[in-house]
Amino acid sequence: MEPTKPSSSNPTKTPKSNPPQRDFLTHLESYLAKRDGVDKLLKISRYATKVILSSSSLSLSPTQKTHLKSFESSVGLSRKAFRLGKFIQDVNSLRNSVTESNQDLILTLLAYGGEGVYYFIEQFVWLVKSGLIDGKHLIFLQKISAWCEFLGYFGSVGLKIKELRRIREDERCLVSSIRVAELREIGCVDDRERLIKLREKKMLKRLSVVQDLADGLMALADIRDGKGRFTGPLVLSSAGLLSAVISTHKNWLSC
Repeated sequence: MEPTKPSSSNPTKTPKSNPPQRDFLTHLESYLAKRDGVDKLLKISRYATKVILSSSSLSLSPTQKTHLKSFESSVGLSRKAFRLGKFIQDVNSLRNSVTESNQDLILTLLAYGGEGVYYFIEQFVWLVKSGLIDGKHLIFLQKISAWCEFLGYFGSVGLKIKELRRIREDERCLVSSIRVAELREIGCVDDRERLIKLREKKMLKRLSVVQDLADGLMALADIRDGKGRFTGPLVLSSAGLLSAVISTHKNWLSC
């Protein structure tokens, strides 16, 4: 006996069931298993401490300030250890990148090349600060590291802005397609789902641009040795905390 075939008289599609929600502790375990997950939590801890130290509205005793500064310094050193070998990620990204124009090629070289060199040099900065290497070249290494980091963020922002333009163009096309389908009374469930995902992608890309700008501001302050406008301790600490929260949110969604 053949199985009964579904009736074709009803054109209505069966609504797709929502994916089951992941257990929080299982999700957290997956998040903490990643190097970037732990690194970003350390980043939140470090810059939240910096905000507390630089805020004039909080009255801290000398002992509390000493403890907080010691904690902030140790967390900063721990974060550098988590970056060992991370430059390989940028090397592979550079190898696998596909560029459509000379402008894209330059921005890609700046984004991945600058960030890759930054992570590579940071390994030696960590070795100096951990006491294994003589610190006589520390200032030079930090200056080169800051320049590479800044150039990397410059290229990354440029690439993401171009990607945002492409996303907005795709969004306009989808919205136009949905409107035409509605006028013709044609089902457009798939297009609506694609539009939702596209808008979520656009929001994450915008947050990523904000994150790069915040990190770029801190890199620029390092280049200028903390001099000039927008280099106050509270401003830079707040920028670092904002960047940490955004990157933590992105990593949480991706794991």
